[in-house]
Amino acid sequence: MSIKVDHVVDAKGLACPMPVVKTKKMMDQIDAGQVLLVEATDRGSLADMKGWAKNTGNQYLGSKEDGDVLFHYLRKSDDADTKEIEEFEPVASNDDVKSKIGESGVTILDVREPAEYTFSRIPGSVSIPMGELEERMDELSKEDDVYVICRTGSRSNMASHTLKEKGFDKVHNVKPGMTEWDGPVESTE
Repeated sequence: MSIKVDHVVDAKGLACPMPVVKTKKMMDQIDAGQVLLVEATDRGSLADMKGWAKNTGNQYLGSKEDGDVLFHYLRKSDDADTKEIEEFEPVASNDDVKSKIGESGVTILDVREPAEYTFSRIPGSVSIPMGELEERMDELSKEDDVYVICRTGSRSNMASHTLKEKGFDKVHNVKPGMTEWDGPVESTE
């Protein structure tokens, strides 16, 4: 069975947040009910597409994989059902997080993909990829101040909204994230 696709976005070779940026741009141009196929090679796009669709009110239909390419299928909802993803408040800077490393009652939550986390991470941070957050949030304490970080602040924005919806009241979205992190790092490799 094949899926009828109305529009295709080529996001191959692009890293977060660009697949979502290109998806949003195309979604703004298509009609409600139309299906969009997003072709991507960034593994993080699996969680990004699901999270973006959920947070905007669009419908995530599913994803297929063929070799290194991920094929994400999304359906545009009626304009009355869709919304912009608001910038999560409060926002914490990278410098704010540097001062919190190792502090009691603080969790630095890294929502990047495992490969990203393996090669460069903040010491003591907790890795829960965005796509696993809802199933694994019981690993986090609602009593802690949770600083959510990703590569650019995009995935962490979506993750922060998700945590807030699930009763985490002390959540901070970290921007600009690991792309501009100049604090201490560790790696497994």
